[in-house]
Amino acid sequence: MSPDRPRKVAVVGVSLSDCGRVDHATAYALHAQAARRALADSGLGRDVVDGLASAGLGTLAPTEIADYLGLRPLWADSTGVGGATWEVMAAHAADAIALGHANAVLLVYGSTARADLKAGRRTAALSFGSRGPAQFEAPYGHTLIAKYAMAARRHMHQYGTTLEQFADVAVQTRANAFFNPHAMYRDPITVDDVLGGPVIADPFTKLQCCIRSDGGCAVLLAAEEYVAGTAKSPVWVLGAGTALSHSTLSEWDDFTVSPAAASGRLAFQRAGVTPQEVDLAELYDAFTYMTLVTLEDLGFCAKGEGGAFVAGGQLTTGGGLPVNTDGGGLSACHPGMRGLFLLVEAVRQLRGEAEEGRQVRRRDGTLPRLAVVSGTGGWFCSSGTLILGRD
Repeated sequence: MSPDRPRKVAVVGVSLSDCGRVDHATAYALHAQAARRALADSGLGRDVVDGLASAGLGTLAPTEIADYLGLRPLWADSTGVGGATWEVMAAHAADAIALGHANAVLLVYGSTARADLKAGRRTAALSFGSRGPAQFEAPYGHTLIAKYAMAARRHMHQYGTTLEQFADVAVQTRANAFFNPHAMYRDPITVDDVLGGPVIADPFTKLQCCIRSDGGCAVLLAAEEYVAGTAKSPVWVLGAGTALSHSTLSEWDDFTVSPAAASGRLAFQRAGVTPQEVDLAELYDAFTYMTLVTLEDLGFCAKGEGGAFVAGGQLTTGGGLPVNTDGGGLSACHPGMRGLFLLVEAVRQLRGEAEEGRQVRRRDGTLPRLAVVSGTGGWFCSSGTLILGRD
């Protein structure tokens, strides 16, 4: 039976598995490693977990993951909307817990995308196929990266955004990765380094594209009555929003607007806060343009002003709005659907657990209180946004 009032929902455990270059483990093993570490982080026993959310592995996800972990959940989610999957799943899980349909839901992910490619077990994913609506675009060679690149070019044409502004996003993200001992790439880079690299899809050069890594992570959400028994301070889910946009470029209303414009509006409204109150943002950054346009769509600056907004070190951990404080998908890790990593980093920042130089602090020196997490899937086809806060 549902409670008399919706229960508050908190993130009570987060973890990463081994990440980066992992040649010794299967994707299933990374799931298990991340799950064990998240439970240990929470201080709760596995017996409290009655919900599981997972996607991206197995024929019957998340059934195979539940079996591998030895769990028998009574609530499950296998939503698949690309990189936004985990934010959408977290929103679903929070709703289920609030209404009493579950008590503690584990979100878990693991991928050996890099190791599989290096070992020849898979090839690079240049296309999602040519069935369904894609059949009308596939003959023209539209790869995933080409679609993002065309959107970036449209933003440049319409608003005057420059190559240097896109490159600066990569530079600042790498600056954040410098302080993260677990990031794959930490050496500082310059705008010239970014622009001087090989072109992958105009206007994106190599350093404007996410890296390919191995890795996994897990997040445990639980109802408010479990918080007293947890090992660390809770991080509360204050509001969430989800949105779907299009499946093909021909159905995309505006290349310069992502579905984060809708999911973000809902999340902020439901949380009862504004973008100006947020202390840090963890955003999906498969390409530099994604960071810039998501900042616009979430309301941190006006449409078309993203290029100017990111200038002057704004996105670094000591900047006006720290973004992707672990180094993001551009420098830290990107083992596929990275959205769950965004939640882990936001929680660690709100708890004050990041390393020196990477830990965000407010102007008065105190720890951050509010974070926004926004995941993007496909080629801006889907979005999930959450507002997280601590007591």
